[in-house]
Amino acid sequence: MKKYKHSCPDMPTCSVDFAFRRIGGKYKGRILWYLHEHSILRYGELGRTLPDVTTKMLTQTLRELEADNLIARKVYHEVPPKVEYTLTEVGQELIPFIEYLRQWGEKQIKKGSVA
Repeated sequence: MKKYKHSCPDMPTCSVDFAFRRIGGKYKGRILWYLHEHSILRYGELGRTLPDVTTKMLTQTLRELEADNLIARKVYHEVPPKVEYTLTEVGQELIPFIEYLRQWGEKQIKKGSVA
């Protein structure tokens, strides 16, 4: 049987590659899920929700999600500064897929498939 090599070049022309570049990583899926569950979260609330994330990594991840139009950032000009994050319409489109992955993960944990 001949194997076909399928490659995804640096330009994200491959749709799977494109999708995972947007949501891949340790924190992006969790941030999107928590924003789905809570509708609006402030920066500090996200930090408490993800206790294993550093301030630098949280800021970087939020910027990437915002640049990819998956979350919206609203700044209130007040003292102390207030910033809120919500899912965009594009981000909302991912929720059914993240829900499916959540269910799959739960099923695997129950089976004892944890490494």
